[in-house]
Amino acid sequence: MTDSPLEEMEAHEDAEHAKEASERRDPLISKVTFTIAVLAVAAAVVASLETTEGDGAIVSKNDAVLEQNRATDQWNFYEAKSLKKNLYVLAADQRGPKAAEYAKVAAKNGADQVDIQKQAKAFEARRDALSEKAEAHEARHGRLTIASTLLHMSIAIATLAIILMRPWPWLASLALAAGGAMMAVVAYL
Repeated sequence: MTDSPLEEMEAHEDAEHAKEASERRDPLISKVTFTIAVLAVAAAVVASLETTEGDGAIVSKNDAVLEQNRATDQWNFYEAKSLKKNLYVLAADQRGPKAAEYAKVAAKNGADQVDIQKQAKAFEARRDALSEKAEAHEARHGRLTIASTLLHMSIAIATLAIILMRPWPWLASLALAAGGAMMAVVAYL
């Protein structure tokens, strides 16, 4: 299919405007295009960091859940040892022929409980540390999301400077870019 005459005329005018702009060597266009290139790189870097922090939050949360599962398993084991200990204490209290043997098993289960409790508390401590790490990743991710958005907005607004042939959109884009850069830096402070 061929383009309509109106579309052909508009495409021809756009090409002429682009040719005129390149022939004029307008310093504003040079500055803006350079700025857009730099902002695109900065936006890509910040978006990559944002993704990394999001991934870090997910991994840390998953690791925290695994540690909680391990702690839960240890607490269940602790309770099982407690039940066994109590059963052997009851059996030892009956003063039958195996009462001394039952008392030893009860003492062993009690001693095992101490180690199991230490392990469960260690798993809980690791869980808490990983949860804090996940929260830090989430906070950075949130700030980097804002920074990335500001940088992308600044690219779009800088483009308006070329279209309108006015410097004010470029200056506004620089202000937004500065805000985005600051937010990216703040994410790691």
